Amino acid sequence: MSVGIGYDSHRFAEGRRLVLGGVEIEHDLGLEGHSDADVLTHAVIDALLGAAGGGDIGALFPDNEDRWRDADSVDLLRTVVGTVAGRIVNVDATVVCEQPRLGSQRAEMERILGEATSARVNVKATTNEGMGWIGRGEGIACIAVVSIESE
Repeated sequence: MSVGIGYDSHRFAEGRRLVLGGVEIEHDLGLEGHSDADVLTHAVIDALLGAAGGGDIGALFPDNEDRWRDADSVDLLRTVVGTVAGRIVNVDATVVCEQPRLGSQRAEMERILGEATSARVNVKATTNEGMGWIGRGEGIACIAVVSIESE
C-alpha cells in the first residue's frame, strides 16, 4: 500500500468560473489559475502522484505551456490515473474555504472524482474560522490523501 498527500490553493478572481471536483459552483468569484484552477482536483492529482512516486502536478502540466491553459482538471486527473500502477483504493480530501458553502455539491464531486479514479472518494468541507487569507475570503485551499494498492 502506498499513500500520498496533495495540497493546492488558489486565490479568488473576478471573471472566472468556480470549479471544485469537476463541479461548477455558482459563486460571484472563480479561482485564478492557468487551468480551470480546480483546487480539489489538483490536490487529488498531487496526492495520487505522491503515492505513485510520480513527481507533482507542475512537472506534468506546467503553467507556462499554452496547451494546459483553461484545461479541465478532471481530464488531467484521468491522464494521471492512466499512468498509475496499482489500484487506487481511497481518496480523502478536505476543501478549506469560508464561502461558498459546499454541502449540497459534495455528493456530485465525490461521484465525478470516483468515476475518474475508480476509487472510493470522500470530500469534506470546512472553514478556516475567519483566520488568515482563507478566513478573509481571499481564496480556497484543499488537502487530499490517496492510497494505492500495489499490483
